[in-house]
Amino acid sequence: MNRRIFLILMASLLSLHGVALAYVASSSNYRIQSDSINVGGELSTSTNYRLEDTTGEAGSGTSSSATYNINAGYQQMLVSSISVTPPGNITLAPAIPTTGGGTSNGQALWTIMTDNVAGYTASISASSSPALISGANSFADYTTAGADPDFTWSVGASSTEFGFTPEGVDIAQRFQDGGGACNVVGGDTADRCWDRLTTSPVVIAFRTQGTGPSGDALTVKFRAESGTSNVQPPGSYQATTTMTIMPR
Repeated sequence: MNRRIFLILMASLLSLHGVALAYVASSSNYRIQSDSINVGGELSTSTNYRLEDTTGEAGSGTSSSATYNINAGYQQMLVSSISVTPPGNITLAPAIPTTGGGTSNGQALWTIMTDNVAGYTASISASSSPALISGANSFADYTTAGADPDFTWSVGASSTEFGFTPEGVDIAQRFQDGGGACNVVGGDTADRCWDRLTTSPVVIAFRTQGTGPSGDALTVKFRAESGTSNVQPPGSYQATTTMTIMPR
């Protein structure tokens, strides 16, 4: 009998104020959210504070209706937004036989867009420990050789384990693989730096400035394996994961 593996993916989005999707001008690399006509203004900073002022702006203030909010004026428009295009649930494939071992893979893609000048942080967590379960049966959470993720996926012949690795342009250092080892600043090689899911959120990506209009692509790959001498009870195994994306 085979074991089918399903992943239920949830997105948790924490945003700064309301999301404002309109903008006045854009190019392939930049977007101007709003503009205004003034007679003066200045940016002032100190060790602990930052102050930006404008002079002579007319028609500013807040207006609202049952459906819309308008923050008129340059300073009124200084709110940030963050939006996410989440994936649906995924099924790992192929199905793993009860005996003889096997490996099953799947992946999910999130697209993250924000105009927050400080960027965003993305973290992932599982709803249970172990993460991948079917009734009273489960796959063990992936076991790493040390404190850092494993550069190469490895499961013993008598073991059965489930883990993940993130991929993208803004991957956290823990999952970068400079010099052929994980948690070293450098590249992001495909299918490297495998880790376990935990019930506590783990930061997998962050950005220190806003994204472009097309956003950032963040892929999470999942893998389950049963070793060649392991006997795993049949069933439909499921893992529920939550991706939390919030402004920095």
